[in-house]
Amino acid sequence: MDAETAEARLLEPAEELFDERGVQAVGMDAIRTASGVSLKRLYQLFPSKDHLVWAVLNRRDGAVREAIAAHGATHATTPYERVLAVFDHLGERFADPGFRGCAFINTFGEMGGISSDVAAIARGHKQALRGYFAEQTAALGAPGELADQLALLANGAMVVAGIDGTPDPAAQAKDAARVLLEAALKS
Repeated sequence: MDAETAEARLLEPAEELFDERGVQAVGMDAIRTASGVSLKRLYQLFPSKDHLVWAVLNRRDGAVREAIAAHGATHATTPYERVLAVFDHLGERFADPGFRGCAFINTFGEMGGISSDVAAIARGHKQALRGYFAEQTAALGAPGELADQLALLANGAMVVAGIDGTPDPAAQAKDAARVLLEAALKS
C-alpha cells in the first residue's frame, strides 16, 4: 500500500474516533485496527500521535473552509446573506447524529496546553472563520469588530450544540447575527 493510500485510510477512522471518544482516549492501536493499516506503516507516516492529530485537524480545516464557502456561494447572493448562510451550514452540521462539537475547540481543550501544533492549527482555523466573516462584513461597509462578534456567536453555537446535542443554537445564533448586522448597517 502506497503512502497516500495508507494516509487516507488512517485519517478518516482517526477523525471519527477522535470525534467520538476524544483525542486522548484513542490509542494508536485503535486507529490501526479501525483503518486496517499496520502499526509499522502508521508510525512511518505519523511518528507520533501529535503528528496524526495535526494531520486530522489539517484535513478537517480544509474541508470546513471549503464547505462554508461553498454553502455561501450556493445559498446566498449578497455578503449579508453569506454571513447568515454560515449559521445555516452550522445548523446542518449540528443536526448530524454524530456531531459532538467543534473538533478544533474539543481538541484544543484536550491538547492546546501541551501541544503548540494543536494550538496553532486550532487558532488558525478560528481565525479563518473570523476572516470569512470579515470579508463579508467589509463588503457591507460594516465596522471591523462585527466580524469578531459574529465569530463569537458561531463558536458559542458550536459549543452549546455539542453539549446539548441539538441544532437549535445555530438558529439562535443566526437570529442574533441578524440583529447585529442590522444594527451595524444602520449606524
